[in-house]
Amino acid sequence: MVEEKEEFEMGLPNGVGEQMLAHAFEKFDIKLEQTEFGPKLIGEYDELVKARDFLENAIRERLEELEGKR
Repeated sequence: MVEEKEEFEMGLPNGVGEQMLAHAFEKFDIKLEQTEFGPKLIGEYDELVKARDFLENAIRERLEELEGKR
């Protein structure tokens, strides 16, 4: 019997660029779905948590670059 894993949705935070998303798709087992409320990531809970952390770090690094801190 094949065990189905529960999928969850997570809205994307502001500031996520296409390149960041592309890297997240390569690293994690997630997919993108367009909804009437905006784009959402779909996947297992653990994968979404990892993707969220990755995207938050990528945004933080980009902001530091723009502020001249890097």
